[in-house]
Amino acid sequence: MRAVRLLTALATLCTAAGVLPGPVDGAAPTRALVVERAVLVMRHGIRAPLDGEVPPGTRTRAPWPLWPVAESRITPHGVRALEHVAAYDRRLLAAHGLFAANGCPGDGVRIRSNTSARTIASGRAYADGFAPGCALVVEHQPLGTIDPIFEPLRARATAFDAAAAIAAINRDTGGMAALARRHRGALARLDMVLGCTPAAGGCLSAGAPAVGASPDGHDLVLAGPIRAASGIAQVLLLQEVEGLPREHVGWGRADAATLKQLGALHAALFAVFTRPPYMAAHQTAALGREVLAALSGNGPRLTVLMGHDTNVTALAAALRIDLKTPGYATNDVPPGGALLVERLHDVRTGARVVRISYRTQSPATLRGLGRSASLVALKIPGCAAPCPAATFGRLFRSRLAPLRPAVS
Repeated sequence: MRAVRLLTALATLCTAAGVLPGPVDGAAPTRALVVERAVLVMRHGIRAPLDGEVPPGTRTRAPWPLWPVAESRITPHGVRALEHVAAYDRRLLAAHGLFAANGCPGDGVRIRSNTSARTIASGRAYADGFAPGCALVVEHQPLGTIDPIFEPLRARATAFDAAAAIAAINRDTGGMAALARRHRGALARLDMVLGCTPAAGGCLSAGAPAVGASPDGHDLVLAGPIRAASGIAQVLLLQEVEGLPREHVGWGRADAATLKQLGALHAALFAVFTRPPYMAAHQTAALGREVLAALSGNGPRLTVLMGHDTNVTALAAALRIDLKTPGYATNDVPPGGALLVERLHDVRTGARVVRISYRTQSPATLRGLGRSASLVALKIPGCAAPCPAATFGRLFRSRLAPLRPAVS
């Protein structure tokens, strides 16, 4: 009996540290908390730059590196990285008692992706890595349509009010000029990487910062240095994790510390579009209800929602959580990064609780196609850890904007 308690304690410590326990022959450790359901809200894998994400010319004397796929598409390197992190998740959830370590999970897994080519391909890669040879189905609406779970503003899923959103953003950030000032050090560092000096003109620190309503009034438009810098900073990180030669990552001027600093410019985009409570409420209106339904229902044991960094950051913001993991700026979600939400049953008391973790792979792991990952336990402000399931449901639901009748 003492040996079983020791083995259980070891497994708990290993899991909390993000290290998976190995198999223990002849032992079936008892668990006080049994995982019943899990949801992964995940960012797609490593991709080529989006259209317009880097300047049409170049701010340096050297050209931008070429990519092996068309713009916005997942790279072969990105597919392999997703397969590896999916295999990690399978081992993790097996250690949590949700699945067997091998074999086909049958109808125990549901994977739903957004409707872009990169999210659909990411869902397929994840399915193949999680259960090789099992041909798990990847659900999605038709390519190029708008899914309100992942793009609620474009889908007009809520009664979004651009004026109210702008007021909330300015309240939360102090205004776009203040946001840009807070990041002036990173902006100057990006200017250096781009070979841009004040004397040369065209620096990222130029341009009036502002946020306004989109022409149709159902989204926002950001202008100024954060808008200009955020995508470029992301592309430099993508160069690194794709494994481009070092001399091509920021033209050899972007080491690990620089990339982490520049990641704050990408994360600053979420300070506008997902982090303010008003934005989080609308950005998670459909996604949050999907998470709650997956946790509370009797459906698949695992639901994977394959979307974008905006989905992960909006979910975290709705729960008032900051996302911190080694190698990245706070709230800058890396390719393949995910929030893991689990519902557990306490076999001693009968209670059900929820716990949340942030699962990522470091830049070095993604670059080298490693098989390890980091699992960071997160505490939900206003709720004990682990959080009683009923409390979690009430708290989370209270922070979701109402859906329009056609969506709900």
